[in-house]
Amino acid sequence: MSADTHTHAHGHDHGHDAPHSTRGGYITGFLLSVVLTAIPFGIVMGGWIADTTLAVGICAALAMVQIVVHMIYFLHMNSKSEQGWTLMALVFTIIIIVIALAGSLWVMFNMNLNMMPGMASGAGM
Repeated sequence: MSADTHTHAHGHDHGHDAPHSTRGGYITGFLLSVVLTAIPFGIVMGGWIADTTLAVGICAALAMVQIVVHMIYFLHMNSKSEQGWTLMALVFTIIIIVIALAGSLWVMFNMNLNMMPGMASGAGM
C-alpha cells in the first residue's frame, strides 16, 4: 500500500474552497426577497395599479428579479464558482425550458385554431 492514498484522486474539487456567503449576505438576500414579494402582493391585493396588463407585467418582472436574487444570494451561482460550470448548467437549463415552453404554446395555439373552425366565429350559436 502506498502512503499517499487518494489525496489527489482524479482532480475532483468538491467546492470546499468555494466562497460562501456571510451572515450579511444572507440578510441582504432575505430583505430583497421580502421586498420583491411584498410589492407584487400589494399590487394585487391592494389594487395599487388599476391596469391589469401593467400589473401582470410588473409582477412578472419582479418575479424574474427575485429569481436572480435567489440564485446570487442563496444558491451562490456566479461565473467564478466551479470554473463556471454552474452558470453553464443554468444557461443550458434556461434554453431547454424556453424550447419546451415555446413548443407547448405553439402546439396549443395551433390546436385551438384547428379544433373547431366553425365555433371560433360564433356561427354555431
